Amino acid sequence: MTGLPRVDRSLQGIALCTLAYTFLALQDAALKWLVADYSVVTILFWRSLMVVVACLVLGRKGLMQRTWRSTSKRLLVERGLLSIVAWLLYYTAARDLSLAEMTTLYFSAPIMVTVLAAIFLKEHVSRWQWVALVLGFIGVLIACKPGNMVEPLPIVLTLLAALCWAFTYIQLRKVDEHTSVLEQMLVTNVVFVICMAVPLPWSFTPAPMSAWSGMLAAGLVGGIGQYLLFASFQRATATVLAPFEYTGLIWAFLLSSLVWGTVMDMSLLVGAGLIAVSGTLAMICARQGADHAPVQAPLEPENS
Repeated sequence: MTGLPRVDRSLQGIALCTLAYTFLALQDAALKWLVADYSVVTILFWRSLMVVVACLVLGRKGLMQRTWRSTSKRLLVERGLLSIVAWLLYYTAARDLSLAEMTTLYFSAPIMVTVLAAIFLKEHVSRWQWVALVLGFIGVLIACKPGNMVEPLPIVLTLLAALCWAFTYIQLRKVDEHTSVLEQMLVTNVVFVICMAVPLPWSFTPAPMSAWSGMLAAGLVGGIGQYLLFASFQRATATVLAPFEYTGLIWAFLLSSLVWGTVMDMSLLVGAGLIAVSGTLAMICARQGADHAPVQAPLEPENS
């Protein structure tokens, strides 16, 4: 019945989003280990194929039928293509930028998400939500300690990658609410598999069992992260979830310290503290906004 009030699920969305970035950080750690010896195309192909197989095992024939009939199929294909562009831009820039510089630039994406959500989704952004976003980004700057970024091209490439990612975030918020998380994951990863299969014969490198295990593990934890992230988009708005991407940075530094022995200095701890404050402030704003905002109809996708 349309007259029934909608239950606010923002806190569920925030919890799922935060957990998602934990798994995505594990995926990034696996990819960082693999990319030193194997091409990005090879890694993305097998990682995405793993997610496709998992989706088909869980959803079976019914999933394929629902996906084919989905009104959001075209939107999800476009999102998959944008995600591929973001990956290619990001790893091209990696040749000339340090990890700290790349991370700092790439984490401008949540602010881009907030701006794009206000423009394209007409989501209200309060003054305190802007404060939370800016505070989180300042925390990123302190934690990463970017050096002198004098080469303009890799900087532009990384910012374009962040912009592509921000648009994929907005696209997911426009997906029909009847489109399941498995349908979204299946379409996105099928696009990856098809696009990566084209150059795969020219970039394939023989790999030992440990590398294959790493690729499959990346696909597994990445698939779980994608599922949780897509589920969070169904429960909270883009402006509410955007600051919580910063939690991925905390996990990235922790893994870097545990796996690669990176020293966690005071600037890292201060930056992580600011990021935590940013997320807490954003969560408080989300709850207060939900308590005082009038009941609204579900977000409908734009007509194509």
